[in-house]
Amino acid sequence: MTLLAPFHLAIPVSNLDEAKNFYEDKLECKPGRFTKEWADYSFFGHQLVLHEDITHKGQKYFNEVDGKNVPIPHFGVVLNWNVFQIFSKKLIEKNIDFQIEPYLRFEGLPGEQLTMFLYDPSGNALEFKSFKNIDQLFAT
Repeated sequence: MTLLAPFHLAIPVSNLDEAKNFYEDKLECKPGRFTKEWADYSFFGHQLVLHEDITHKGQKYFNEVDGKNVPIPHFGVVLNWNVFQIFSKKLIEKNIDFQIEPYLRFEGLPGEQLTMFLYDPSGNALEFKSFKNIDQLFAT
């Protein structure tokens, strides 16, 4: 795999204005097109679309991984190692309530990575991660 194309993901949010504030102010995503029902964002170069859905309940489900409650489902992005460190510090400074605070997994093993989980205001779970060696993204 030599080229990654941007993905497109549309997610439900219970309050579009609250969600826009979170993605713009907390995660610092650049806004794109919008209407009163939806809004586009550059999510680290990928297209994320927030669709207002007043029926969205934000029910939370988990799987245990490394003794931690990993939210299911979740989505996110793989960041450069240094970008992850800068971004996670910004989130800490903004008092983000993490489901799983930033931590190092598989230290010294194939797939060594930093990871963190958080929720948006509508209960959508996000994971941000970074691999010490990006060539080990799919390492076993």
